[in-house]
Amino acid sequence: MADQSTLQRRGLLFVLSSPSGAGKTTISRMLLTADEQISLSISVTTRSRREGEIDGVDYQFVSAEKFEEMVQKDEFYEWATVFDHRYGTPKAYIRKAMQEGQDFLFDIDWQGAQQLKQKDEQDVVTVFILPPDVAELRKRLESRGQDSQEIIDSRMERAKGEISHWAEYDYVIINDDVDACFVKVREILNAERVKRSRQTGLIPFVRKLTD
Repeated sequence: MADQSTLQRRGLLFVLSSPSGAGKTTISRMLLTADEQISLSISVTTRSRREGEIDGVDYQFVSAEKFEEMVQKDEFYEWATVFDHRYGTPKAYIRKAMQEGQDFLFDIDWQGAQQLKQKDEQDVVTVFILPPDVAELRKRLESRGQDSQEIIDSRMERAKGEISHWAEYDYVIINDDVDACFVKVREILNAERVKRSRQTGLIPFVRKLTD
């Protein structure tokens, strides 16, 4: 017996954005662990590989010249320069996998989300995660113990600009509790998966019902 979990569907591009420290990375990891139907989009980057990172798993590491060549050939869904390094999302593999029902998770900023929508709006779902307040955001950044006060101040200033784009997203969630926030993110993902427009298997299924 067919149900909505077995009907053929088109995959979606699921975007999570937030200012640094608001919980985007934590929620992303929880989602990837809990849901086998979604994979992390692997970005191409010009930055150097860090210790422990694997080319083709964490990122695809390329030269600045190669990256520019890919830009000129329109091989990216979106790309951006972040802290003097370039990052981009390659199109070819993702489009093929989406036709087979694979979903992809994007951990990108508002600029990347806008570029994605311009390239493939019907399959993009965007979620913005807000901190409960500014003081909590600073506390989370300081608790990492990784950055100087100067860098934290810079991230806080950048966060104001990122938060100002909240209204451009399909969904907005306040992360005052990480587990509750995660539940809401999964609910959004599951609802988007069963949208009529994405369920390519519905037409033949309904035809069988009416024959």
